[in-house]
Amino acid sequence: MNLKTFDETAGYLPDLCFSRPPDLGIILGSGWGDALLMDEVIVRIPYADMPGLGASTVKGHAGEFIMFNSHSKRIVAWCGRRHYYEGIGWEQVVLPVEILRRMCCPSILLTNASGGINPALKPGDFVVIRDHINLTGLSPLIGAYVQEWGERFPDMTEVYNRHLAEMLHAAAHTSQVRAMDGVYAYAFGPCYETPAEIRAYKAQGADVVGMSTVPEAVFAKACGMKVAGLSLVSNMAAGISMRKLDHAEVVAAGDAAKPAMRILLDNFISRI
Repeated sequence: MNLKTFDETAGYLPDLCFSRPPDLGIILGSGWGDALLMDEVIVRIPYADMPGLGASTVKGHAGEFIMFNSHSKRIVAWCGRRHYYEGIGWEQVVLPVEILRRMCCPSILLTNASGGINPALKPGDFVVIRDHINLTGLSPLIGAYVQEWGERFPDMTEVYNRHLAEMLHAAAHTSQVRAMDGVYAYAFGPCYETPAEIRAYKAQGADVVGMSTVPEAVFAKACGMKVAGLSLVSNMAAGISMRKLDHAEVVAAGDAAKPAMRILLDNFISRI
């Protein structure tokens, strides 16, 4: 990866962003952009103004960097992500995590919208990610070894921190929001999966499928950060439901779940 990309972005951010480590970093996926309750906004920057990142190209991604205070905690939120299917390489995909690492942020929450594979799920449910399957076989760590990113061969036995996962469940219980544990399958996209592919993923143990999160989770884990993952089931995957899959359905599901998202994230932040 081109490390100059990260240097340019870090150099653009005001010194205030590096004045003290954030208590939590959050990457908000499809439909999650307006899900934050903030006591005080400290810094707000559109992605379009940030060198090395650029405006979000996917509907449902707000495209803003926000540093704010909530429950006496300092939070850094990346409202929207870049995806490998956009053809931009790994730099912009993992850039938010690398900037958080440079801020000495100890923990990160990765959110997304996903297609439900487990028949126990329904649209509007939340899944606390306990593990993942990287269906692509590729990793953002491929390339020249960068010592600051941890060991050359990082252990992935427990990518998603158990304590943070339990905090998500506690927050969901307090919020009266339905959430279950699950395994997230990562596919490149941008096309949706075929019914045969979904049957194969189910046989491998996947509960939900999506086109993000795993690269950031792998990178953050390698760098020594505590990782949590939270997925909104926006639709049932191909072959589970006979409905035609459409990104508009993903956006609509995010809009419908917004009240639940807000109270769930707020309760989680209060526990950090």
